[in-house]
Amino acid sequence: MSSDAAAIFRGGQWMSDQQGALDGVRVLDLGQQVQGPQAAQLLSDLGAEVIKVELPEVGDQGRWTTVSPDDPRSPIFIACNRGKRGITLDLRVEAGRAVFLRLVDTADVLISNFVPGTLDRWGLGHAALAERNPRLVYATGSTFGPVGTDADQRGGDLAGQAAGGLIARTGPSDPTPIGATVADHLGSQSMANGILAALYARQRTGRGQRVDVSLLGAVLFAQAHELTYSLLTGRNPGEVDRGHPLLHALYGVLPTADGHIAIVGVIPEQRPVFFETIRRSELLEDPRFTAPLYPPEVRHELFDRLSETFRTRSTADWASVLREVGIRHAPVRDYTEVMQDEGVYENGYLERFEHPEWGETVGMGCPIRLSETPARPGRLAPELGQHTEEVLLELGIGWDEIATLREVGAI
Repeated sequence: MSSDAAAIFRGGQWMSDQQGALDGVRVLDLGQQVQGPQAAQLLSDLGAEVIKVELPEVGDQGRWTTVSPDDPRSPIFIACNRGKRGITLDLRVEAGRAVFLRLVDTADVLISNFVPGTLDRWGLGHAALAERNPRLVYATGSTFGPVGTDADQRGGDLAGQAAGGLIARTGPSDPTPIGATVADHLGSQSMANGILAALYARQRTGRGQRVDVSLLGAVLFAQAHELTYSLLTGRNPGEVDRGHPLLHALYGVLPTADGHIAIVGVIPEQRPVFFETIRRSELLEDPRFTAPLYPPEVRHELFDRLSETFRTRSTADWASVLREVGIRHAPVRDYTEVMQDEGVYENGYLERFEHPEWGETVGMGCPIRLSETPARPGRLAPELGQHTEEVLLELGIGWDEIATLREVGAI
């Protein structure tokens, strides 16, 4: 981090009274689970005001995925809904839709990843809302895309991973899902990027537009290298083992005495110092191991030999040795080890904070740093309907009308 940046960055927080990049932008978040909510949360971190709209008594489906049957905390909801105000509103009933339309009049962005066609059936499709608020950026997320034979199919993260070829690429034998909801998270990034582009275009045109993203599209984009190989050759890349099947190099994961370490490529010019540093200089005498590229069988043999050596010392020892000679590497860490790394707090990727019920805890930060319009991870994820009355009063809805809305089940 530069000295200029450090001057305004302390303990994972930007120490500045400057406005966020999206200050003044209002977002209505109808999202469920991860794709929509995390996109909205990123916009909140960048300065937007986000109002999360949930079904009364039910809420975002992400609330249902709890730590355990005995622990009602939801990692999904907590992780993807920080920095928002939360209201309940039943869009299936006329009174709820009427209130929502008043919110739409004040909004810059609407986010949804309902099953395709849901909002249209409620009279809240893009055409209807764009006629009412031409400046609205209307962002929708799906699993398989807005057109095609599967466009109206239900899905989710696992379907995105499967349909996009990601599961088939993972694991040395049976297809294995990634150990995180990566399709959902990639989809949220696509959605946020599309929204930012639409907001920028609106500055020129004065009009909003529809933004369509999908888990399938995001997963394919994230595999551009591997898919291009298949497009060029008509073949699938080789099996994923200790490295990457398309990187025919000294690149991959090696076992250590107490874990594993990732070697992020040793170019031919570095191999003498690498082999000498790990005390395997005899490998330099074999021209197969000094060649620019390794055929798969040579690479496997080399990694078998290197594994014997790396198992003799701890991950920390090897990291220290490799750092000294400039070999790119990283320890293979689990989440508990990640949480012990002060660097993730110093950069603001994770944040320590005091929770009113749980005490001192750790939450997600923001991965983006802007020097002039700093990101600010916001308030705790809202309780269901926590800010309903506050938001409705701001809309000019009085207490008598709020009581009526509650009686008819609209809020």
